[in-house]
Amino acid sequence: MVNSRAKGARGEREWALWLKIWLGIKARRGQQFAGGPDSPDVIGLEGTHAEVKRVEKLNISKAMQQAVRDCGDNLPYVAHRKNGEAWMITIQAADIRAFVVLLIKHYAAARDEVNSD
Repeated sequence: MVNSRAKGARGEREWALWLKIWLGIKARRGQQFAGGPDSPDVIGLEGTHAEVKRVEKLNISKAMQQAVRDCGDNLPYVAHRKNGEAWMITIQAADIRAFVVLLIKHYAAARDEVNSD
């Protein structure tokens, strides 16, 4: 049986790597201490609060409630995947416009950084 804390940490590292590879965002695991806006699971997509779940059975409502509770002024989202499946993100529908704007901003900044080298 895999230790759930180790699996969670592995999932957070996987999500950070996904952000780096697919969006060019410099991401890393956050500080894991007490929850809240200063401790998202993954840091890198500025203006968002990531709750990362790497589980076979996910209560997405509960995970989103945790993200909302801990997000402060940031946009909450849940990045999640099961074994052998692709990463997915869940956001609140009311946040879609702001989330897309943040993604475009970060993607453009990463692209400009690569092109300036």
